Amino acid sequence: MHRHEFFIGGRWIPAPAESLFKVVSPATEEVVGEAPLAGAADIDAAVAAARTAFDDGEWPRTPPAERAAVLERAAEILRGRTGDIAGVTVDEMGCAISQAPRAQTGMVAPLFDYYAALARTFEFAREVVAGERRGLVTSEPVGVVAAIVPWNAPVTLSAWKVAPALAAGCTVVIKPPPEAPLSNFVLAEALAEAGIPPGVVNLVPGDRDAGEHLVRHPGTDKIAFTGSTAAGKRIMSLCGDQVKRVSLELGGKSAAIVLEDADLATAIPALVGGGMHLSGQVCGALTRILVPRSRYAEAVDAAATTASQVRVGDPHDPSTLVGPLVARRQRDRVEGYLAGAVADGARVAAGGGRPPGLPRGWYVEPTILSDVDNAMRVAREEIFGPVLCLIPYRDEDEAVRLANDSPYGLAGGVWAGDPARGVRVAKRMRTGSVAVNGSFPPFPMVPFGGFGQSGLGRELGPEGLRSFLEPRSIGLPAS
Repeated sequence: MHRHEFFIGGRWIPAPAESLFKVVSPATEEVVGEAPLAGAADIDAAVAAARTAFDDGEWPRTPPAERAAVLERAAEILRGRTGDIAGVTVDEMGCAISQAPRAQTGMVAPLFDYYAALARTFEFAREVVAGERRGLVTSEPVGVVAAIVPWNAPVTLSAWKVAPALAAGCTVVIKPPPEAPLSNFVLAEALAEAGIPPGVVNLVPGDRDAGEHLVRHPGTDKIAFTGSTAAGKRIMSLCGDQVKRVSLELGGKSAAIVLEDADLATAIPALVGGGMHLSGQVCGALTRILVPRSRYAEAVDAAATTASQVRVGDPHDPSTLVGPLVARRQRDRVEGYLAGAVADGARVAAGGGRPPGLPRGWYVEPTILSDVDNAMRVAREEIFGPVLCLIPYRDEDEAVRLANDSPYGLAGGVWAGDPARGVRVAKRMRTGSVAVNGSFPPFPMVPFGGFGQSGLGRELGPEGLRSFLEPRSIGLPAS
């Protein structure tokens, strides 16, 4: 929990004393660690190391099977360090330890295994013949990648970017956020131990200014970003000025359609539990629950009962489901949305305040809002807290219209007694991922990303590897 160095060029570089800052637990409001924040000079050094490793080093020219072997070693090392990653995230951002296997560690090693296997089979080059003409089409690494990751699942979302980038032959600069700067040090240690050459992976925690410097830097070839839509728009504009490659996984206001034949006894607890995952601080959370008017009162009662039974408290306690929000400003933001919802006519069916018995920490009760109209601000904007809006609908067509009536399109869900009907409705939703009866991406083999203001490009799956590759065509002389 106390780190005083950056990882640059394969070495741990002491950070200037003035760059060190205190990491505060959102559960206790006490200092639990210390980390360096990168300035412009530190970003420059990290990019220079990655640039040299790409332009002059061995990694981009290493055969894919040899790169795969390093990724496999990294996966094995990371499997042995899941407890370290989980423990750090509990303290630095308040993740409940019961949630860590799903959010913080469960996909990390499997992602490195997946991209190692894909690198061994992926067609990085193919020959094309058209009559007397022949060509060679190759997939080349895009270059130096800036991986800018958020605080809610910092190592998992780094792995989404770093594993395919390394499989492609790229070099990487990882910039974790100041709210959760520490857990990615474990990732850097594991990759160094696995044999990643110097400069191929660099780690420089930093704030928004550091991130902007990294995006603007002429030495970076691609930005891979996960975070808010507002920040994504800024990054996209900066990349547009440079015609720089960019992939963006942004916010969401995702809907779950509960059809009239759905089993509410199964659907509602699952939806409430999913919406409270990471205290609701999940971009793909299903926070708009669309319910038939004929079953609306029943669904509201079930959701309120379920939410009132969710255990809130110490994130170190294995029985806790909902820990604190990441920062005081985040709690203030959520409370502002709740006050606005009531002023707009919504009703608090459960929660709505700070939990009793927790005088310290940035907690908000699991909250169910009923009588919500899809035009309300609370139904239009991403709250990023443990708040679910229940919205009634007349028929299937209106349910689909309401689900699609959003600037976002990241995730979605359908609950149906008839799974085939659930799939048919899912296909009508304008969103990047849809869960039918709780069978929800992401997992390593399928792409994840959004429509509309939820982002640009895809992570995971073969699509995630292709996003770090540039196609090149070479005309071959006639044989």
